[in-house]
Amino acid sequence: MGHKYEIEIKSLLGNKENAERLTKKMKEKDPSLQVIGSHKQLNHYFIPAGGDLKKLYDNVKDAVDHMHLERLKEIAEHATDFSVRTRWADGKILLVVKASVDDTTSFNGTARLEWESQVFSPSPLARAGGQRPDAGKKSAADDIQRLDDLVLKSGFEYQAKWSRERQEFVFHPAGMAQATINVSLDKNAGYGHLAEFEMVIDDQSKAEETKAFIRSVMQDLETEELMQDRLTRMFDYYNQNWKDYYGTDKIFVIE
Repeated sequence: MGHKYEIEIKSLLGNKENAERLTKKMKEKDPSLQVIGSHKQLNHYFIPAGGDLKKLYDNVKDAVDHMHLERLKEIAEHATDFSVRTRWADGKILLVVKASVDDTTSFNGTARLEWESQVFSPSPLARAGGQRPDAGKKSAADDIQRLDDLVLKSGFEYQAKWSRERQEFVFHPAGMAQATINVSLDKNAGYGHLAEFEMVIDDQSKAEETKAFIRSVMQDLETEELMQDRLTRMFDYYNQNWKDYYGTDKIFVIE
């Protein structure tokens, strides 16, 4: 199976009115516009320094789907660079590991891997945290915290916590029925409303061509690209101040 490459460009919309305006324009350009999903997420990111993937494997192996454990074990043994996050998504608790691995593994030719598994809840995590398996329904914050505790126990520290609501669309630009762009409209803590335009290709040499096409579609939708340097400043500011914004509707503006 060949590699897939995600080509993505973001646009900072800011407020709800701009998000609704973009949705209206997409509908005008594509009457068949499809909403393929709406999601609420909590995403918790961890600083890899000091963290140990082998300890993480040991700490979560009783809570993770056994079908996914062998892959996690191999990544833990061969990772040369990695990041870890936990996610609560519409009631599901997920552990996510992104890693670069050395070339002694069976993952030849893959520069960057993403491993993800749903965590059984509440009983395995409840047992791991010393809670009764039948403790009852917990809030999203309580559920993800049990998994966070296992990650923290493995030597990791919090980088930041993010909260997000997302609506996903499949958009076909006018006159280009065969072209498909996945558009996500997010409401992010701190950032406000953000749009992501994404296409998936299997030929890396077409990356710049695909970016140019996405930019032309965004221009037709009167949507401005969020430049990477500004996004980096926003990301850095949020990471330093996330406790002021996480789980709230507060927005900051960084030029």
